[in-house]
Amino acid sequence: MKLTYYGHATFLLEANGTSILIDPFNEQAGYPFPDVRPAAVIVSHEHFDHNYVQVAKGSPKVIRGLRDGGRDWAEVREQVGPVAITTVHTYHDPTQGSQRGKNAMLVFECEGLRVAHAGDLGHRLSKEDAASLGRLDALMIPVGGFYTIGPADADGVIGQLKPRVAIPMHYKTDANKDWPIGTLDEFLRGKTRVKQVGKTATLTKAALPAEPEIWVLKP
Repeated sequence: MKLTYYGHATFLLEANGTSILIDPFNEQAGYPFPDVRPAAVIVSHEHFDHNYVQVAKGSPKVIRGLRDGGRDWAEVREQVGPVAITTVHTYHDPTQGSQRGKNAMLVFECEGLRVAHAGDLGHRLSKEDAASLGRLDALMIPVGGFYTIGPADADGVIGQLKPRVAIPMHYKTDANKDWPIGTLDEFLRGKTRVKQVGKTATLTKAALPAEPEIWVLKP
């Protein structure tokens, strides 16, 4: 399985010849658009920096973690090629959606791997949420704060789920320097098991680290 990072919360997951674009941003995010023709596009919630599905070329299947324009969770149980996709119901804020609404964490299973994308998670997880997510080999997690969890709560969620690999996303860069979110350095401060990977990470069961690591992908 390959994960390619395009900035903010947008990734391309590739497995056995099938590609899935995750949470594509629009022009307001400040990053160059991905030039991709995926089999599917999946959206964790209906905000402009996560739901710009028209950026994908071709005629991909569109899968939405929320329904009714973002007002409620969808019950996602999808199969795209070899990739099984489910969702776990969470919120965009720590007050059960009263500030920013609902959020769906996206879970992908393929090649013996279980990978999750947290969308705009805004709180630490309940025991029930953590149990629903189960064993994770990799977790794409927001770390910038303000709109999502920040460094402390990201550390807490990583501690709850114990993924073999944590991939930070949704933080301030030169592309979105006017946004009121924190930088990647704020999350990485004091951490030792950090690996600089590049734009694309390759995940295999055999290559997963023996001890949990943070893998930094750069768009």
